[in-house]
Order: sequence, then structure tokens, then C-alpha cells
Amino acid sequence: MKTSLLELLPELVELLLFSVGGVVLSVVGAYIERFAFATVASGQPELGAWAAVMGAMALYFAYLLFTDKFYPKFTAFRRSLGDA
Repeated sequence: MKTSLLELLPELVELLLFSVGGVVLSVVGAYIERFAFATVASGQPELGAWAAVMGAMALYFAYLLFTDKFYPKFTAFRRSLGDA
């Protein structure tokens, strides 16, 4: 039995949201890390250290989103396409 596009739409939207969320978190984390390095270089190590921790957390959450949410959903989606 072939699955219709309408049945696959919720899974596609979910995959899209997870992927966009992961990319946004990665970009935000990289920007915050850049800000942290610039802040330390300008002579404010405390603020730079705090920003570095926040940037690392954003990058870690992006990693978790990709590995724990996106990849399992993507493999399940590919399996459902293969079974169709």
C-alpha cells in the first residue's frame, strides 16, 4: 500500500522543524562563541567566559537535537518510504 503525500506531511513538517531548529541553534552558538572570543580579546574575561559557556550550551543543544530527535525521525521516515 502506497502512502499518500498527505499522510507523510506531518512527518515532513516535524523533520523540517527539527532540522531548522538544529541549524538555528548551531548558528546562534557559533555567533555567541565569536562574541565570547572578541569579548575576552577586548579585556573582559568574565563576560567572555560567561558567553563562551552560553555558546557551548547552544552548540550542545544543537548536537542533541540532531542526534536524539532529527536522525531517529529521519531514519524512521526513510524506512516508511521504503515499506511503501
